[in-house]
Amino acid sequence: MKIRIVLSLLMLMPFGAAFAQNNMSLPQVDRTRLAEAFRIGQTLGNRVWKDWHRAPFSVLLVTPENEFLIRHPKPSKDFTLIGYDPLLQSDIYFRKRTFSPNLLATFPAVGGISTIVIGQAENTSKKTSTAWVITMLHEHFHQLQNSQPNYYADVNALNLSGGDESGMWMLNYAFPYSAPEVKKQFNDLSRLLAEVLHTKTKKEFSAKVAAYLEARRKLEAMLKPDDYKYFSFQVWQEGVARYTEYRIAELAARKYKPSKQFRGLKDYQSFKAVADETMKNILKELTTLQLENYQRVAFYPLGAGEALLLDRANLKWKERYFTDKFYVDKYFNAAR
Repeated sequence: MKIRIVLSLLMLMPFGAAFAQNNMSLPQVDRTRLAEAFRIGQTLGNRVWKDWHRAPFSVLLVTPENEFLIRHPKPSKDFTLIGYDPLLQSDIYFRKRTFSPNLLATFPAVGGISTIVIGQAENTSKKTSTAWVITMLHEHFHQLQNSQPNYYADVNALNLSGGDESGMWMLNYAFPYSAPEVKKQFNDLSRLLAEVLHTKTKKEFSAKVAAYLEARRKLEAMLKPDDYKYFSFQVWQEGVARYTEYRIAELAARKYKPSKQFRGLKDYQSFKAVADETMKNILKELTTLQLENYQRVAFYPLGAGEALLLDRANLKWKERYFTDKFYVDKYFNAAR
């Protein structure tokens, strides 16, 4: 009976107070944000992507002084256990900060497990709590990509690393962003994509899709094979992750009730507002971006736009996404 009373009291106590003997606690605002991201992933994730729940949802939250590891099955020895957090349904570990507090990335950062490494909302482009939660789900989608059978082997088979085993080639690949003919064709392509997404009638849509795909083939023809592989990989990986941001926010706006604690945060905004802003930004970037300035980030709105286009052109495209990896253009071919 006494044991049950003690456990009940611990459940009621603030997380930091329950484990004050460690002189370390996860900030309450971050607990609230993390809990909301986990809850949305659990309740809505599989409605956006089949079997999304099977992906790991390990998170390393980076604060100015420390890093907190949540929902990780194999913490490395440099982490110290704080204790179990009933709100997050996870043991919480910490260590002194090693990563930048404004980092947003997903990679095998701890114990070889795909882990979201993310700074607090205040330190990641000053995101609101709601936008930060949706960004977390963008990164969680990368965990679904990473957890697919043979993902890493298939990435290596692209032969784009140039001997770089750190993975930094994904960011630093020497794509011809400034080549005059490439940047003109890419900029034209992105604007054509925005036009397709604005079409209303079926006849106009079919004609615009045909024009877009022809422009896409022209871009492929002017790129070297490796450059086209890199373009395709980034559109598949980062572009579809940006699309997923929109889809999960839009679904949350219609089918999800935020917790009272989350709604009470001072920077709370509705998921509809975030969904609308995400779509607005995708369309704006498609019509205004300059490849030489955006560089790799240009592939985000283009890939998001192509995924939105596929939602209209080929309703079954997601069935091929994890089997025919890295080439989104294949899903358009299947639509014909």
